[in-house]
Amino acid sequence: MTTARIQSFFDPATFTVTHIVSCPHTQRAAVIDSVLDYDQKSGRTGRSSADQVIAYVREQNLTVDWLLETHAHADHLSAAPYLREHIGGKIAIGSHIRQVQEVFKKVFNAKDMNTEGLEFDHLFEDGEHFQIGQLAVEVLHTPGHTPACLSYVVGDKNQAAPLDVFVGDTLFMPDYGTARCDFPGGDAATLYRSIQKLLALPPQTRLHLCHDYPPAERQAQWLCTVAEQRAGNIHVREGSTEEAFVAMRTARDATLAMPQLILPAIQVNVRAGKLPPAEDNGVRYLKIPLDLL
Repeated sequence: MTTARIQSFFDPATFTVTHIVSCPHTQRAAVIDSVLDYDQKSGRTGRSSADQVIAYVREQNLTVDWLLETHAHADHLSAAPYLREHIGGKIAIGSHIRQVQEVFKKVFNAKDMNTEGLEFDHLFEDGEHFQIGQLAVEVLHTPGHTPACLSYVVGDKNQAAPLDVFVGDTLFMPDYGTARCDFPGGDAATLYRSIQKLLALPPQTRLHLCHDYPPAERQAQWLCTVAEQRAGNIHVREGSTEEAFVAMRTARDATLAMPQLILPAIQVNVRAGKLPPAEDNGVRYLKIPLDLL
């Protein structure tokens, strides 16, 4: 029986957690939800967060097979192309990214963008299986926050060892609750049903979160169990109904501001993290649609 080795890095600027999952027997690895630093005021990008990942991979002598995205993030830019250049790996996301591309191709009038997911090296289908060395991974389609959200289930359900599940933005720590559902293609009822798939996993299953927004009284955390979520999640604890969740989520989402980096991030992330090509003056530009959203 092989147990995953997991190293996580928290980016306080975007509250994002990047996970590196590796097989201790083969040294094969996957990086989940990487971060490209971006300063909105200056428009400058940076690689310090991604360089932490590269340093760890090299220190541990890992071979990266996969650069996995749980969805097209609206709160940070992906560093997947930069990581692929330096440590290898295939960039992968769920096949429903095509729906997301269709929406944002229009928003950004992005004539260069196809809507077939061709920017990615691989598109996963619900229920698909793959390997990280000797580690078995199952793909779960868990939409609701966006149409293309995935969770990655690492481990063998027939073994006694707890599963490790990387849940993206479906769930947060129990004291913070669940993801918003007001992005294009998002749906609160769909998210509730996706979460129920996760909460139906064995109680000892370890859930690795993509974000944490800690209150003042605690530090950032990104690991909990299914049992802890069932007992304490403020939005979907045991006994919560779909009707009550949809009402709560809809009302709450109506009060939320747009994510600070949504316009820079989404136009990059639906292109698998690729930055726009330089124009004839040698400068890259991101688009900001006015009075549209």
